[in-house]
Amino acid sequence: MSKSDLCLGLTSLKVRYKDELVGVLALADNKKVAFAYDDQWLEQGFSISPFSLPLEKKVFVPSNYNFEGLFGIFADSLPDAWGRLLVDRMLQEHRLGSDVTVLDRLALVGKNGMGALEYEPNYEFGSIKLTDDLDYLSKECRKILCTEYSKDLDMLYRMGGSSGGARPKILTAIGDEDWIIKFPSHMDSKDIGKQEYEYSKCARKCGIPMTETRLFQSDFCEGYFGTVRFDRIVKDGQKIKVHMATAAALLEADFRAPCMDYHTLMKLTKILTKDNKIEVESMFRRMCFNVFAHNRDDHAKNFSFLYDEASAEWQLSPAYDLTYSNTYYGEHTTSVDGNGANPGEKELVKVGMQAGMKKQRCVDIIEEIRDIICEAPLVRH
Repeated sequence: MSKSDLCLGLTSLKVRYKDELVGVLALADNKKVAFAYDDQWLEQGFSISPFSLPLEKKVFVPSNYNFEGLFGIFADSLPDAWGRLLVDRMLQEHRLGSDVTVLDRLALVGKNGMGALEYEPNYEFGSIKLTDDLDYLSKECRKILCTEYSKDLDMLYRMGGSSGGARPKILTAIGDEDWIIKFPSHMDSKDIGKQEYEYSKCARKCGIPMTETRLFQSDFCEGYFGTVRFDRIVKDGQKIKVHMATAAALLEADFRAPCMDYHTLMKLTKILTKDNKIEVESMFRRMCFNVFAHNRDDHAKNFSFLYDEASAEWQLSPAYDLTYSNTYYGEHTTSVDGNGANPGEKELVKVGMQAGMKKQRCVDIIEEIRDIICEAPLVRH
């Protein structure tokens, strides 16, 4: 499909999962996007968002406009920040932006979004020559961020237009694995990649699951941070997409503003994983790590859950976006027992105990993680 073939202004869209029709999205007059499951999916499928979209034969309509009128689970498929900037630049470059609906944006994602949901029609463009020169890609990304023109805008869009997060990045295959590789933004230190890499190693020492991470070589900095995507797995020689949902999507919570406490995250983990003690403790460890390692950008979209179709169970995804970070207001985006400014052991223990953990177990984990972080070679600025 060429860009001239795009029929913008979509008012309905099909949602698919592994070539099966999940249901249909339809744009209502009030700009909210309604959803209804397909009859066959109701018989054989699963709830793609347990709290908002239970398996029922009805038309679901969002109660708010937190995600441009979408339910959170579909908004998870959309790019934000860097990816959205690329999409907007591409639409502007080809004079396609005037009648774009949120359903058009899902069609532009098509089969390339995070997670396993796919959208039809799928707006795919012709083949574009790609490059694996990371230094060149980083330079071109910086041009986009600084509102300069890049002659390789289409390539950057192809490689990163479906991604989330604020920092420039590409989605690329290395061998049989899919990777995310990040580049510094114009506000970052040029060695932000090394910083995030060291944080990923420290997180593993703290007992926090992460996918493989790597520092990719650069001639201009200490390296670019890369991590294997957890929403893609290889099984029996085939690449499989994994259904995922962020906490923001599951709770229909606006991740762009402080809207959550770790009490909520722990309760969500207990309910969704059927009170799996290992998963609850894993969420507790992430909370402690974020507090002691000064990761204050711990918003509702930085915690995700994966659905295992075989067992029909949810579990926490591997951790991601762990690095030193501040917020404009200087507090954790997700508060700890109501404290976002300077939470400590008292608040951490209270969150853990209210989730059913023993006090001594909470204290032991807190001391373990605090000691590991204190001894780690982390750059905290």
